[in-house]
Amino acid sequence: MSLQDQLDAFKAEIESGRPPYNATKAAIDTMHRATAELKASGQEARALKLGDRAPHFTLSDADGKSISSAELLTSGPLIVTFYRGAWCPYCNMDLKALEASLPSYHANGALLVAISPQTAANSRKSIRNNGLTFPILSDPGNETANKFGLRFTLPDYLIALYKAMKNDLPGFNGDSSWSLPMPARYVVGSDGIIEYAEVNADYTQRPDPEDLLPALKRLSS
Repeated sequence: MSLQDQLDAFKAEIESGRPPYNATKAAIDTMHRATAELKASGQEARALKLGDRAPHFTLSDADGKSISSAELLTSGPLIVTFYRGAWCPYCNMDLKALEASLPSYHANGALLVAISPQTAANSRKSIRNNGLTFPILSDPGNETANKFGLRFTLPDYLIALYKAMKNDLPGFNGDSSWSLPMPARYVVGSDGIIEYAEVNADYTQRPDPEDLLPALKRLSS
């Protein structure tokens, strides 16, 4: 089963309204509205894309160690994936699928990092709960996500829903901005040019990890 098939099945389970999620129609409609408005905003098209130059970043991993993209790129291509946080079940499924594909990435000389706005403690939770072996980096205030064109601020009605659901983004992220990155996946060549880009304002839609392999093979050849 592909990653998207797994995500679609999980989404159908949540939106059924049955236990254990017990999602109400009002809550589901609110999330659909927010996704539709973000897609209609055109932000996807404004995010960095194939052929653009990726900005350099230096961020801390779950243990507080500084990780530099410029340094990582000296050893080969870099896969950069942006996700919302350990609280997002779609993101956790995505991270697990990336972990399963890690050997094929390494076989093509590529490294992988994942970036979210969450604190180091929550990054450690991501690693622990999903059995990850690649670096999880904290992006305070989504500043790096913003350089890629991915940062957006939640609308007031969605903030109200998150608060009602006890989904405390300020607590998860250590800032009060109520901002998130659109989920995105990039392959950056050693020259800093983006060789693959996939951005989607719908957080339930993710590219299959294997979709990156053609770009990695081009770079390795």
